[in-house]
Order: sequence, then C-alpha cells, then structure tokens
Amino acid sequence: MEPDPRARFVDQLKQLRVQAGNPTLADLETQDPAWLNQKTVSDLLHGKFARVPPWERVSAFVTACVRIGKAKKRVMPPDEILLEQWRHRHEFLAVALDQVPPRNRGAPADNGTPEVGRVGLGHGGGSDPGSARGGGRRRFGAVPPRAGAFQQRLAARALADTAAGGGTTVLIGTGTAQVLTGLGGVGKTQLAADHAHTQWDHGRVRLLVWISARSRVAITSAYTEVAVELLGQDPATPERAWRRLLEWLAETTDPWLVVLDDLQDPSHLTGLWPPHTPCGQVVVTTRRRDAALHSYQRHVVEVGLFAPEQALAYLTERLPERGPVTTELAGLAGDLGHLPLALAQAAAYLANKPMLTTAAYRARLADRRTKLPDVLPREPHLPDEHERTVAATWSLSIEAADELDPAGLARPALELASLLDPAGIPTAVFTTRAFTNHLTARFNRDVTGDDVLDGLECLRRFSLITLHPEQPHHAVRVHALVQRAVRDPLTTGHLAELARTAADALVLVWPEIETNQELAQALRSNVTTLQSIAEEHLWRAGGHPVLFRLARSLGDAGLLDSAVAVNHRLLAQASARLGPDHADTLTIRYNLARLRGEAGDPAGAAAAYAELLADQLRALGPEHPHTLAVRANLARWRGEAGDPAGAATALAELLPDRLRILGPDHLYTLATRHSLAYWRGEAGDPAGAATALAELLPDQLRVLGPEHPHTLAVRASLARWRGEAGDPAGAAAVFAELLPDRLRVLGPDHLYMLITRHALAYWRGEAGDRAGAAAALTELLSDQLRILGPDHPHTLHTRGNLARFRGEAGDPAGAAAALTQLLSDQLRVLGQDHPHTLRSWNNLAAAYLATGDVRQAIALYETALAGRDRVLGADHLDTLATRNSLAGAYLAAEDREQARRLYETTLADAERVLAPDHPLTKAIRANLNTIKDQSKS
Repeated sequence: MEPDPRARFVDQLKQLRVQAGNPTLADLETQDPAWLNQKTVSDLLHGKFARVPPWERVSAFVTACVRIGKAKKRVMPPDEILLEQWRHRHEFLAVALDQVPPRNRGAPADNGTPEVGRVGLGHGGGSDPGSARGGGRRRFGAVPPRAGAFQQRLAARALADTAAGGGTTVLIGTGTAQVLTGLGGVGKTQLAADHAHTQWDHGRVRLLVWISARSRVAITSAYTEVAVELLGQDPATPERAWRRLLEWLAETTDPWLVVLDDLQDPSHLTGLWPPHTPCGQVVVTTRRRDAALHSYQRHVVEVGLFAPEQALAYLTERLPERGPVTTELAGLAGDLGHLPLALAQAAAYLANKPMLTTAAYRARLADRRTKLPDVLPREPHLPDEHERTVAATWSLSIEAADELDPAGLARPALELASLLDPAGIPTAVFTTRAFTNHLTARFNRDVTGDDVLDGLECLRRFSLITLHPEQPHHAVRVHALVQRAVRDPLTTGHLAELARTAADALVLVWPEIETNQELAQALRSNVTTLQSIAEEHLWRAGGHPVLFRLARSLGDAGLLDSAVAVNHRLLAQASARLGPDHADTLTIRYNLARLRGEAGDPAGAAAAYAELLADQLRALGPEHPHTLAVRANLARWRGEAGDPAGAATALAELLPDRLRILGPDHLYTLATRHSLAYWRGEAGDPAGAATALAELLPDQLRVLGPEHPHTLAVRASLARWRGEAGDPAGAAAVFAELLPDRLRVLGPDHLYMLITRHALAYWRGEAGDRAGAAAALTELLSDQLRILGPDHPHTLHTRGNLARFRGEAGDPAGAAAALTQLLSDQLRVLGQDHPHTLRSWNNLAAAYLATGDVRQAIALYETALAGRDRVLGADHLDTLATRNSLAGAYLAAEDREQARRLYETTLADAERVLAPDHPLTKAIRANLNTIKDQSKS
C-alpha cells in the first residue's frame, strides 16, 4: 500500500530536522519569525494541516535547518539543491491533496489576457511551449467529426453541466474528470467529440488533446507526442517527456481539455491521469464500469441507449423519405434496441436500398436474429433481445456492402480489419502484396490494391467502417463490436490464414528505419491487437517476424519497459511452443539481455549474456554467427559494468574467430576491431587504442567508403584516444577535420554533429584554450536546447563541461553555481543514482575545492563516493577516481594521515583492478609519494 502523502511529507520534515541536529522549536523560530513561530512549526511537524502548507513556511523551515546544521558543523547539502528537492516534494503533496501549488494559483482576466508570470501557451517560461513553438491554440489527435443527426441527450447535458459548474466565462470546469461509461455502440465517443467541438469552437479551451486510450503504451505515446510538439521535449526520452506534460498541465493557467477515448482497462491510467486543476477538463470514454473509475473529483456519466423518441427522431432525420411512415420507423428503432451504432448502420443500409421497405427490412432482421453470435458485453442489465438485433443489423450490412462493385471484396477487407486496431489501421496494410495475393488465391482472379480500396469504400457506405484519408496511418477505423461480429463466425483455419496474412502485411508496411513516430505507434498498436486475438496462429515453425519487429520498435523508441514486457511474453511463447534451444528462443533472450543493459543494469546484462552463451555453444556451436554476436555483447557489458580489461581480453579472443569465419572485410569483423580498440583505451592503454584505430581506418575507407557512419565513427574514436594518450591538440585537430564531413553527410542538427562539436570544444579546452572551449560550448548549448531540449542527457553533459571550463578559465565560483543548478536538474530528470548525476556530485566537489571551501568539498566527495560505491561498485574506475579526489581534499584540509591511508588503500585496489601502469594508478601512486616525501622533509 502506498504511504499517505501527508505522513510521508511530515516524516521527511522530521528527517531533515534530525539531520540538522534536532534544533528546538525556539531555535527554528529565531531563524525566520515571520513564518516559523513555534505553533506553526509544531503543526507542520505533526501533520496538523488540512491544506498544503504555504511554500514560504516550508522553504523557511528547510533554510533554517540548513543554517542550524551548518552552525553545528553538520554535513548539509547545498541549500539550493535542498530547496529544489523540497519544492518538488511540496508540489507532489499539493497534487496528492488535490490542491494547486501556491505558485500556480490565479485565474486569467475575463478577456483571456494572460497574467504576468503565468505558465501557458505562447507566454514566458523556460519550458513554455509558446516560446518554442510559436504560441496560439493547439489541437492534438484526431477528434471525430460531429455525428450526423446528433441527438441531444441527458448524458450530453450532464457532461456539459459537470464541465461548466463552478467555472468562469473564460475557464470552463471544476477540475473534475468526466468518465463516460456504457456498452460499445451507445455513442460515448460521439458525445465526447461533440463536447470537444463545442469547447473548441466557443474558444473555451486553448489546448485540446484527443487520445485513443486502448492501451497504456498508446496513452504514453500520445502524451509523449504532445510533449514533444508542445513543450519541445526530447522524443528519445519518452517517459521524461510525458511526465513533463502532466507537470505542465498542473502548472498552466490556460484552459485545456484532454479526452481519453475507449479506455480498455482503468489500470492503464494508473499514474497517467491528467491532474485535477481549475483550468483543466478530462473526459474518458470506456465500456468498463470498474469501481476504480469512481473516485474523488471523477464524475461518472452513465451513457445509455437512445430514448424511444430520440431513436425515432434520428431515423426520421437520416431517412427523410421514410419519415411519413413513423410507425414502422418507431418499430425499427425498437427492433434495434435504440442502440445508436445499430441505428446508424441500419439507416445507411436503407438509404442504399430505396426499393426495400422498412417493414420488409424489419422482417429480414427478425429472420436472422439468431444467426450471428452474441457480440455485446454480458452485462446482467442488458436485454438479450437487444444483443441479437445488433448482430442481425451488421450481418445484413456486410452482405449488402459485399454485393457492391467490386463484388466480394468488402467482406474479406472487413475480416482483415477485424484482427487489427479498431482505433486506426494504415491504409497501406490493405494494399500490400500480402493481402492482394491472399485475395487473388481466394477468388482465383487478379486483385489489385485499387480493388481493395474500392472494397473499403463499400464498407464505408454502410457505416461498417470510417475512412480518414487525411490520416493515412489511422485511416481505417472499425468499431470493436463490428469486429467481433465479423470475427466470431470464422473457422479456425480461416482465422489462422487471415492472421498470418495480416502479420505479413504489417511487416511489409513497417519501415526498416523508423522516421515517422506516428506510423510506428500505429503499427505497434495493430500488432498488439493482432496478438490479443490470434497469437497462437503466429507461431508455427517459429515466431512470426512481426512479433520481433514489435519488440524491436519499442526498444528503438526508448519504451524500454514495454520492450522488456513484450520480449518476456515472446520468451514464454517460444519456450513453450519451440523449446529452449530454438533459434527464436535464444534470439529473444539475446534481446532481453541487451535491453537490461540499456536500462541501466550492465552487470545484469553481462550475467544474462554469459548464461546465454553457454546455451548457444551447446545448441548452435561455437562458430554460429549468433554465438559470435553474444560473445561480442558479453564483452561490451562486462566493460560497461567496470571491467574494461576483461572486455578487451574477450574481444581479442573473438577477433581471430571472426577473421576466420567471416573474413577480414566483413562489417562485424571491422566492428570487433573498433570495439577492441575502445576497450583497450578504457583499460588504460590510450596510445594502443589510437594505434589500433589508425590501422583500422584505411581498411574501413577501402571497404565501406569515407562517408559510411562506421568510418566516421572510427575517425571520431581515433581523435578521442589520441587526446587521451596525451595529444589533446592533435585530437582537436582531427575533430576539426571531421566536423565538415559530418556536416556534409548528416546535416547541422544531427545528433552526431552535436557530439562532434562537443568533442572538438572539449579537446580544445584540454589543449589549454579554456576560454575558447567555454565559448564553443555556450554556442553548442544554444543549439542543443533548440534541437534536443533542456533535459536531454547530451544537453546536461554540455552544461557540465561548460561549467568546468569556466571554472578553469578563472571563475570557480561561477562554475560551482552552474554545477549546483545542473545537479538539481539531473536529480529531477535522471534520479540520484544515475551515473551522470553521480559525476556531477563529484565535479561540484571539485569546484568547491577550487573556491577554497574544503569542508563543503569533502562533504560532496563523500556523497559522490557513497553513491558510486552503491551503484557502480567499489572496483569501478569512477569509484576509484572519486576515492583519489577525496584523499586530495583531505590533504587540502591538512589531514595528512587520513589522506595517506585513503591513498594507500586506493592504490592497492587500483593496482589489483586496473594494473600498475593505468593512468589513474599512476596518478594515485604519485599523490601518495608526494605525501611520503613531504613527511620525510
């Protein structure tokens, strides 16, 4: 069970007080009497507050504890970092208590003019989307058009009243979420769409977001897309992007509306509900009636059937030529159970059958009622009669559509659609050779892609599908109940053939390199739906390639949790159906190990690859390409886990095998030489790495050409290791030569171009031009903020080196201030255990040491060492480097004995782990000798 937010907040306050030496209430009051009298502090520490405490009181308490703790010689973090951490905690408490943080309160003026300082569309603020995207009202997602002959219903009025209650003429809403629930086909989406159009058309919202919420991945992907387009977030870090969007929705004072359409499972919204604010509206449509939907500030609107008079009015408006015969139309409405979806399809059918009377149509419905299986949810309050009439309606519509020219293609097109995502199927899936070949074999005549498109148009005419050609990646949409009605009568053999055809079509449509994230997400959603319906038919001699393409796409998009989950599902299927030694089973284990490393667990990845290697040697043999690939990745992750020498040794053993099996010019052989050089450099032989890369470069130029990405990468690595080997000016020169080539090949905004500019500036600084390096990094940072966003790891890395070179150029105090702010951002974005965050703790300590604040430097080094020891391990290169730096800080504090002991233990570990001639080992030895020499003198 999650702890109570108030209790957790109070506990954190008490912990801070203990860290400061348990100051008395009187001591705290003396620090800031305006905000910290003894009663208010006592109430704060005992959780005696109904509303979130003012931020001014919380910040005063934090500042008082820091001051008192420092006065008592306690080790306290810098107050800037501590205050930022507490600001996040305070905002979290405010959201948990359903209150807007004080700094975000306030309503806009009646004329809609933004207030000074507010966060909104088109106004100031570091993460303000307007400053990056031009401002103005924004819409995201495909809002369905208003339904024809739309009927005003009690549910629509309830939705509008709930949204309007307590609102002003500018900001509509009370901050509640409206949940529209009911069975499929009752018109929930139409009600939500009408509400969205009304809010937008009347200018009541400045941001409108429509999301097809069929899965958690679909929701987070849509959030990410909005965050990227609206807030300039980095698409490579989707979780940080969508979390930032939710934060922004809580902060902004602009009116907004988020619609989450067709929620399949309330648990998919756990942690993803848009925030409750006076400025926002949330509308959710779902067939579910779970208790989880009934929560504080969520108003559940039960959407039922049309009332009899509404159903009659609808049919009369859609079938005006039949209007005089209202008795038959009223009877038809009753036959169809007053279900809006069924009424729409029946009206479309009759509109295309002018010679068919309403009475005759009702007779057909009666004859066919029991011939289609039940397709509606088995809710106890739904009449069985209603369920059968819906099935009969769709049966007649499908038959009629299939009779239109080109005859016979509407039904198979709908059968294919019944296996895919109802929220949107790319048009290209239906025109692939996989589907046209399937139809050609089925009908023994040539069927073209144009024929299939005509068949889809026949389905549209009878309202069995909707077509959205302006959105080609979600162009074909079909209601889930229609899918069920079409799918259930299929024989097992037909379903299996159709499932494999759909899978083949999806593979053909999927681009090798995903440059369009909207298409990629659509394809992922369609594979997920296909899996849920016919997964057993996608495993015959092995897993269908589309299953592996789905897993790969999720990993490429940075959705690591989802990629891991999909791979685990594949592994369970492969193990049960194919056995543990099948190539597909081993491939899935390979992918899972790689994902584990990319998610931040290099030691776990290495262990997984080691287990996999033993099985592949037994199952595939030592010379199989997959076995060699596992050996290469095992070496890589051992190196990432802190054993670069072991990685180099393993790659040195792999290289002759790849030379013998693949040949000297194979891409993988060249890649192994590159990796071997890299890990030799990481293991302490930068000169050897540079020599090996200099030998590799001519071969790559000959085999791959000068503009191949691998060739350019080798040139960059060669420059780096020349610098590490003691020639920073030479490294800078090589990067200066590489830069125009990468600019020509990749363009100015490519990630590798930005990395090359960073490396060039870095090595210029290492060569002695600190001021020039700082100037180049300042210019680079501006471009990274524009291209990558403020929270991208490369942007944060540039800020760190910029601060460092500014300090070395003569401004250590400015460097410390910049690193303090950087560390605060890294704690927010990356978390306290990320290696980059730990590096900033280390660098901030060095900056404080340069300013002469030795005590603070020691405290920060100890924090960095504790983190690196916990996260990276005691033998990691970075951990040993921090121990060396901490010893230097002790020496600066004139604690020679403690410095000597730490140098000695660190040197012993470095010689054991890194070898005696590693640069760090040499540096530690030199520092220890200096102390010994000083002691003798």
